[in-house]
Amino acid sequence: MSETTTRAGFRARLDDFFEITKRGSTWGAEVRGGLVTFVTMAYIVILNPIILSGSKDVAGHTLEFAQVAAVTGLTAGVMTILFGVVARLPFAFAAGLGINSFLAVSVVGDVTWPEAMGLVVINGLVIVLLSATGLRRLIFTAVPMQLKLAITVGIGLFIAFIGLVDAGFVRSTGLGSPPIGLGIGGSVASIPTAVFVVSLVITGILVARRVRGALLIGIVASTIIAVIAELVFHVGASAGGKNPLGWNLSVPALPQQIVSVPDLGLVGQMSFGSFGRIGALAAIMLVFTLVFTNFFDAMGTMTGLSKEAGLADEHGDFPRLKSALIVEGVGAVVGGATSGSSNTVFIESGAGIGEGARTGFANVITGLLFIAAMFFTPLTQIVPSEVAAAALVIVGAMMMTQIKGIDFSAFSVTLPVFLTIVVMPLTYSISNGIGAGFISWVLLRSFAGKAREISPLLWVVAAGFLIYFARGPIETLIGH
Repeated sequence: MSETTTRAGFRARLDDFFEITKRGSTWGAEVRGGLVTFVTMAYIVILNPIILSGSKDVAGHTLEFAQVAAVTGLTAGVMTILFGVVARLPFAFAAGLGINSFLAVSVVGDVTWPEAMGLVVINGLVIVLLSATGLRRLIFTAVPMQLKLAITVGIGLFIAFIGLVDAGFVRSTGLGSPPIGLGIGGSVASIPTAVFVVSLVITGILVARRVRGALLIGIVASTIIAVIAELVFHVGASAGGKNPLGWNLSVPALPQQIVSVPDLGLVGQMSFGSFGRIGALAAIMLVFTLVFTNFFDAMGTMTGLSKEAGLADEHGDFPRLKSALIVEGVGAVVGGATSGSSNTVFIESGAGIGEGARTGFANVITGLLFIAAMFFTPLTQIVPSEVAAAALVIVGAMMMTQIKGIDFSAFSVTLPVFLTIVVMPLTYSISNGIGAGFISWVLLRSFAGKAREISPLLWVVAAGFLIYFARGPIETLIGH
C-alpha cells in the first residue's frame, strides 16, 4: 500500500469519525473555524490571570500572573480537544468568566486559593454525577422549545453586548441615569473604539457578501489596522481605566519577545480544607452557587451554539448530548485541579461556527493553538479585544435571527421569553436569564391554565433558582 493511499485512508477515517462531510462541512471550514474561535477567545489567556491574580485570599496570598496564564492555556487546550474528540462538537472550552470573578470577589475573602479551587473541583464532580446519571439531560430536555430559542436569542444579545462593552462603544457613565452610554461623553472618542467600528463594518460587509472566511479575514485585516494605528497615534493601554482612550486588554504591537517557557507550578495546588475553615453549611452554599452557575451557563451556551450550528433537532437536542454534558463537568474538575478556575463551553465558539465549523475537528485546531499559546503568550496579545469584539457583535446578530421561531401570541410565553432574553445582557449572566425565564414560565403558564404541560423537573429547577437568587440572605442567615 502506497503512502498516498495510507494518508487518504487515514483522512477518510478522520472524516467519518468527526462526521465532517456528513454535516456538510469541509476540512478548510473546520480549520478556519477553529482558528477564528481561538482568535476570539485568546483574550482569556490574559484576562483570566488579571482576574485571579488580582485578589488576595484569606491568608493574604495571591496567584502569580504568569503561572495562571500558563495553566489557563493548558487547561483550555486539553479540555477543548477532549470535548472535540468525545462530543465531536465545535464548542471550545476555557476558564469561565462568571466563576473566576465569583472566586476572586466573593470566595477567597473567606478561604485560601487552594481551598477555593477545591470547591471548584467538588462543583465539577457534582455536575459529572448529575450528567452521568442522566438527570442533567432530563432537565435539559424538560425545557420548553420556546425557552430554548429564547436562550439562544438571549445569548446572542449577551455576546453582542460583551463585544460593545469590550470595545468601549458602550461604557458606564458613572451616573445613576443613564447608567451606560455611547463611548465617552456620548461619542466615539477613542482610536480603539474607532478601530472596532471599522472592524465591524469590514467584517459585516464580508459576511453580507458571503465571502468565505469572512470573520477570519476581518480579524486579520482589522488587527493590521490596529497595529498601524498604535504605531501612528501611540494610544497605549487603558491601564484599568486610568487611560480611558487606551486599548482595553492588550496593545496591538509587535512583541519584543515571542516565545516564553510556561510555569505550570499551580497544577495540583488545591485543597478541601474550606469545610474546616468556614464550616460545612457555608462551604456547601458556595458549592451550590458554583453548580448552579456552571450547570445552567453551560446548558444555555450549548443550546445556543447547537442551534446556530444547525445541529439541534426540533426539540433543541443535539448529537452526543450526554457525553457533552459529562465532559463539561470534567472541565470544572480539571480547571480546579490546575488552579485556572472552572473550564466551560465558551459562547465565543459561535465565531468559529459562523466561519463554518460544524464538528469537533475545529476544537482540535483551537485546542492545539491554546496549548501553543502557553509558549507564545506574547504573540497572542497582538489581536486587541476591540477587534475580537467586532466578531462577537457579528455572531450575536447571527444568533438573534432565531427569534423568528418563537410564537409570541400568548403572553404567558411572551413575558418569560422576554425576561430570558433581556436579563442575560442586563445582568451579565446567562444563568440569571435562564432563572428569570424558568421561574416566570412556571408561574405564568400555571395561572394561564397550562400547569399540566409543565415538566415536574422544571418546577424543581425553578424552585432551585429561587434559592439561587436568594442565596445572599441565606448565606447571611447561615453565617449567623
